[in-house]
Amino acid sequence: MPRYKLVIEYDGTPFSGWQRQLNGPSVQQSVEEAVEAFCGHPVRLHCAGRTDAGVHATHQVAHVDIDKEWRTDVVRDATNARLKRIPVAVLSAELVPDDFDARISARRRYYVYRILDRRAQPALERDRVWHVPVKLDHEAMDRAAKALLGHHDFTTFRAAECQANSPIRTLDRCDVRREGSEIVVYVHARSFLHHQVRSIVGCLKMVGMGRWPENKVGKVLAARDRSQCAALAPSCGLYLAGVDYVE
Repeated sequence: MPRYKLVIEYDGTPFSGWQRQLNGPSVQQSVEEAVEAFCGHPVRLHCAGRTDAGVHATHQVAHVDIDKEWRTDVVRDATNARLKRIPVAVLSAELVPDDFDARISARRRYYVYRILDRRAQPALERDRVWHVPVKLDHEAMDRAAKALLGHHDFTTFRAAECQANSPIRTLDRCDVRREGSEIVVYVHARSFLHHQVRSIVGCLKMVGMGRWPENKVGKVLAARDRSQCAALAPSCGLYLAGVDYVE
């Protein structure tokens, strides 16, 4: 059965997350139903990263098996034709080997978090940024973030309901940049714990506000204690922005 790799973009605001849910619409269900409508049989999507409710993606990756081989542009366009009324789009479709797995084959994941630190609330970017109504010190946030780079026990930054077998992860990048009127946090790793990025951003925001000294981020990491973490950053500012695979 031919396997296709899909690159998917979505606004997570109206969804209960990527994964199928009993209590609300999901991105997975929406795309599966769109594919089923043109291929004529049930399908199951498997993604690189299961995003939470309200989290967005500019480059989610999923794979799906379809019972006959279609041109990749037909897979993309026929799926999109059935997604026009909701904020989801398949950017590309690619025929891949049977052993390709969107989650297991991934070698690096890229997340971006957007903060709008101005007094006035966003009118056009509502539900797409974290609005913080005071100016943040992005340079202090960036310096504090460097304590998180490398191979660590990230228990402090892990959700209580996280199902990962181990809290050990390796952060390859954690940079904070000012881009126009926004602060953008870039976090790269092979894999992440549940709520890890939002927990990190919540702590960096405390540094940016001057409520935490820069060295406290390293101290709460070393504590390996969830109760030491700052309040979780909201889902609206988080984007899955890329996934790398071995060529």
